[in-house]
Amino acid sequence: MSLQLLLVEDDIDLANGIIEFLELEDIECDFASDGQTGLNLALANQYDIIVLDINLPMKSGLEVCQKLRDMGNDTPILMLTAQDTMADKLKGFDCGTDDYLVKPFDIQELFARIRVQARRRSTQSKKLCLDDFCLDLTMKQATRAGVNIELGAIGWKIVEILLRQSPNPVSRQQLEQEIWQDDFPDKGALKVHIFRLRSKIDKPFGKPLIHTVVNQGFAMRVNDED
Repeated sequence: MSLQLLLVEDDIDLANGIIEFLELEDIECDFASDGQTGLNLALANQYDIIVLDINLPMKSGLEVCQKLRDMGNDTPILMLTAQDTMADKLKGFDCGTDDYLVKPFDIQELFARIRVQARRRSTQSKKLCLDDFCLDLTMKQATRAGVNIELGAIGWKIVEILLRQSPNPVSRQQLEQEIWQDDFPDKGALKVHIFRLRSKIDKPFGKPLIHTVVNQGFAMRVNDED
């Protein structure tokens, strides 16, 4: 399956060159020439990566990036800019970008960075949301349908791991390794924590978000796909 990429760049000639090259590499590109249109596309569609210029009409790349992160969007963002000072780069990272490429750049380097970033979800998002459930990573607060939910330290870790992988399942072994490293508790510990999470996140709200995936582990998603 080809990668889905959103390019937001107001230099039309540069954008055309990037798109032409990437499509030869089996990367499908959507394009916007201003920040507001780029933001609208990013919110309306699922992309593997967003390539975002900083200096854009209507809404700057920094504003677009910040807005996406504030809304919980974890799509990797690679920023393009002619500004190469450390202060400029720090502004980009503070807003939630994952990578930074200074113009002029080699198209092969852009392609290489796109391939690396598109393999992962961004860790820069300030919120992780699924349906009406949300983890606010800044405020350390979990809510569903506007109701605050106390998860506890282990519960929070489990939910964060599952949301970052959603809708894909995470194996019991991976969950145990990430939560407890080599200091595993007894075999039933994870099962108990999952039961508690379901009683807090699913049971009061009717529609389950935590699913057991046979022979694969657990997943957080809107529908049980098994």
